[in-house]
Amino acid sequence: MKLFETMNQHGHERVAFHVDPATGLRAIIALHSSVLGNALGGTRRWAYSDESEAIRDVLRLSEGMTYKSAAADLPMGGAKSVIMIEKGKAPTEAEARAMGRFVDTFGGKYIAAEDVGVNTQYCDWMAQETAHIMGGETVSHGGDPSPYTSQGCFNAMKACLAHLGRKVEFSGLKVAVQGLGATGYRLAKILREHGATVVGTDVNPAAVERAVKELGVVALEPGTDIFAQECDVLAPCALGAVLSNETIKHLKCAAICGTANNQLHVPDVDGPALKQRGVLYGPDFIVNAGGVIRLAGLYLGMTEAALDKKIEQIEHTTAAVLKEGKNDPSEHVAAVNYAKRRIEAGRKAKAQVKQPAMA
Repeated sequence: MKLFETMNQHGHERVAFHVDPATGLRAIIALHSSVLGNALGGTRRWAYSDESEAIRDVLRLSEGMTYKSAAADLPMGGAKSVIMIEKGKAPTEAEARAMGRFVDTFGGKYIAAEDVGVNTQYCDWMAQETAHIMGGETVSHGGDPSPYTSQGCFNAMKACLAHLGRKVEFSGLKVAVQGLGATGYRLAKILREHGATVVGTDVNPAAVERAVKELGVVALEPGTDIFAQECDVLAPCALGAVLSNETIKHLKCAAICGTANNQLHVPDVDGPALKQRGVLYGPDFIVNAGGVIRLAGLYLGMTEAALDKKIEQIEHTTAAVLKEGKNDPSEHVAAVNYAKRRIEAGRKAKAQVKQPAMA
């Protein structure tokens, strides 16, 4: 990978690498944009196959965070951090505190939060070393954002149904949930409470067992391709890059609306491919913004009522973007353009403030 060329192409402001010999921490922070404000983005702890995979992940995730905050009308930028681990390595307080010290070197321009592989306890450990962390239960702030991510996704699903000309109700609807972890489980719970039939899968058998037992989710047989399931809505709620040429050609759903980040493997190719197949795509960074809205709102001092209203707004934002997407190559392109307009407006506003007054 030509890192500097890639950074320049996608507009990243800063990418920093860090090694802590005492704990073995190997981490990367990518700050994509601070045009609209300090950049909020989760810390992902994952067993990457190599350094190149970790770099690609942190670059695409951080860019997605910029668009997510902008589209949600938050005065915040976008960033992300990843921690490279060996498969099965358990998190420790020492490692988390080392990560907190790394985050602190950004002086608040990057605000960390939880992501895949990082929980509220880990955030609280990081908070022992930096004030620039959201998502913990005690020392840091905001608690677990996943319920808000799931609620926002459910709100966006309403917009998808309306766009398809369907009645906005879930009784009798079949939704296939890929990934029954934190956000997938909660999304399935909301869907079941509203009368939907939910089929699901997860790499963790315990997660599937819990969803079956507690929610009445129908577990797919091991080895079953969830992307080939006949359903009304497919909800990818695990890792990203799952919508590719290999999966798109098997789809038997009317719409895709899930909590996972960066669901399109190659956005410029896979977005139009979905449209050609007649499958409506709820753009991931629009659909899954509920958690970021929650944490950013608390960071900005918003009231609970204002936060709830902003998460409700995800339905209307999704509807607006889907409407624009009718004339664009894909819904993803429409969503990126929607976010970029907000970023550009913020850039112009900043430039006007900096201009000296005319005599």
